[in-house]
Amino acid sequence: MLPLLGSLLQNLVLGVQKGAVYALIAVGYTMVYGVLRLINFAHGDVYMVGAYVGLRLSARMGASISGSVPGFALIFALTLLICGLLGVLIERLAYRPLRTAPRITALITAIGVSLLLESLAMLIWGTSPQFFPTLFPLAPVRALGLDLNPKYLLILFASVLLMAVLWYVVTRTRLGKAMRAVSYDREAASLMGINTNLVISFTFALGSMLAGAAGLLVSALTNVKIEPLVGVMPGLKAFVAAVLGGIGSIPGAVVGGLVMGIAETYVIAFGGSTWQDAIAFVLLILILIFRPAGIMGRATVEKV
Repeated sequence: MLPLLGSLLQNLVLGVQKGAVYALIAVGYTMVYGVLRLINFAHGDVYMVGAYVGLRLSARMGASISGSVPGFALIFALTLLICGLLGVLIERLAYRPLRTAPRITALITAIGVSLLLESLAMLIWGTSPQFFPTLFPLAPVRALGLDLNPKYLLILFASVLLMAVLWYVVTRTRLGKAMRAVSYDREAASLMGINTNLVISFTFALGSMLAGAAGLLVSALTNVKIEPLVGVMPGLKAFVAAVLGGIGSIPGAVVGGLVMGIAETYVIAFGGSTWQDAIAFVLLILILIFRPAGIMGRATVEKV
């Protein structure tokens, strides 16, 4: 009984760590949907760009510098800045001209932007898998009967910190209040003097920063391979997490990400790794059948 309980707790911790990464990406999806009613399918590719940018910055600085805490903090900040600017560029060039177009047009454009980013990554960085050097050679520690990997704990800490900063920005700043106003009624917010273009660009920047941060943290601290398609599956799973929690709800995206990470971890532990990707779409089907608005979403009637 005790070994089983220990295994359940161990997998719960791993699931929360993985779910925090999904939540970071899912928040970007739900923020963009909240202000534009647009599913930005290029969001997962910003995750990929964050991984590549961090890798290139690390190579330029050298392993001795990038492996230090100040060096990695600098790489982290520059990656967030570059991914934020990329998000603004995507919004300005691809989505802003289509504000009044049918939603299906914007959706097709989002898929096109995703394919464009993947193709550009292949041209710029090649198709061969690349890996981060070992930055922090930290040994696993044992606490409360659980084997804990400090690198995964660092990912969890950074994810929680970023989401806390996001919560503060959205709920306590003027731009955050403007974001909520635009999300509620864009036309009315514009009539009240809110610069909706600025708010939407800021929303894309914030969401892209979170996706880039997730790509950098995962690739740098878990030593997964980096390739042009590395963001496809995390992006899809994060989208499912956003729908699961309630698309348009930031707390819902966090809850959905955690549920996704925990479910995937337990499936790997007890059902085999071949099901780790399938569980996301099983959850998507179930939530669409039994609660289409998501865990924390509210069903609304769209007037026509």
